[in-house]
This record gives sequence, structure tokens and C-alpha cells, in this order.
Amino acid sequence: MEDEVDRLVSAWRTERPELDVQPLHVLSRVSRLSRHLDRARRAVFAAHEMESWEFDVLTALRRAGAPYQLNPGQLLRATLVTSGTMTNRIDRLTAARLVERHPDPADKRGVQVRLTDVGRARVDAAFSDLIDRERELLAALSDTEQKQLAGLLRTLLVPFDL
Repeated sequence: MEDEVDRLVSAWRTERPELDVQPLHVLSRVSRLSRHLDRARRAVFAAHEMESWEFDVLTALRRAGAPYQLNPGQLLRATLVTSGTMTNRIDRLTAARLVERHPDPADKRGVQVRLTDVGRARVDAAFSDLIDRERELLAALSDTEQKQLAGLLRTLLVPFDL
């Protein structure tokens, strides 16, 4: 079975035979798979009238557990965006009534961002559909193969997460 990456690698071996293009076998597939996964995720989010960035913020709050709140700094770390971007996102989610701002009892100048019931219902539905779609995408791999792949990808990602 040949895929687009095999054709790409073959072309580079012809054009640049002096280079070892072996990394393309893995990383080009990861890159292409990432694009396909992004499209599938966007389709799920669109079905729930949600953008990817909204899902990121709402799931960070949902994962925090009851009462489903974090301060903006914690949201920054969870979503890897700048403070200006996060402020804009919180403003937009507040306007959509998906989150609320509450005073932070531990910091008189700070706020806590809390998921509303509407936000929780919306993100729970989107997350359930996302898991179903991702399960479909992985159906070609056995449970053992999925665990092996997850372990290998973890090895590659850990240095970036330190």
C-alpha cells in the first residue's frame, strides 16, 4: 500500500539523492494526519456552533472539575495563547453566555472564569461527538497498536512539554 508520503519521499530521493530523507516517512505523515484531524475536529465543532478556540477554553474549564473555573493565568497555560488573546476570548465567551467572570476570593484584583450551565452542556455535547469521530479515525488500528502509537508519539512530544 502506497500513500502520498511514499510518492513525496520517492520524488525527493530522485531530486536530492545526497540527502537522507528518512524523517519524512514519519513527520510528513504526522503533519498530514494533523491536517486531516484538524478538519475532522472543525467539522464536529461547527456542528455545535463552536470554534476550535472556544472548545479549547471551554474544555480547559470543564477539565478543572466543579465549579469549573480557572483564573486567566491558568487558562493561558492550558491553551498556550497570549494574555491579550485570552482576554478577547473570555470577553467573547462571556458575551455568548458560555462563561462568567467572578471575583477571585484569593486575589482582590483577580477574577475567576467559570463555565456556565449552557457552556458546560455545549462543551459536553461537542466533546462526546469529538470522541466518537476520533474513535472512527483510529478504527484501522487495534487497541494494542493505538497504545503503541500513543507511546511513541509521547516520546516525541515530551521534550516540547517540559
